[in-house]
Amino acid sequence: MASKSGTLYTGFSNNLYGRVYQHKNDLNENCFTKKYQCHKLVYYEEHQYILNAFERGKQIKKWNRKKKENLIKIINPSWKDLAEDWYKDY
Repeated sequence: MASKSGTLYTGFSNNLYGRVYQHKNDLNENCFTKKYQCHKLVYYEEHQYILNAFERGKQIKKWNRKKKENLIKIINPSWKDLAEDWYKDY
């Protein structure tokens, strides 16, 4: 997740759709994404096994900002909100 100012948040969930909805709508009071207004999904990966997803999330969290930016640019060079159309019916 990213903010308009470029703050990045790295997380992991077994329900991406629901978790992104929570972040976009600031449903968790003490959450980093609420404090820094990280409401734009700019990158995600899908994994078959939850342990692999968890380990990958830990790996990415340790990376410096430049390395995270490069990863995002591979699939989303314009930093478009990949979830912008997910909740049109809400």
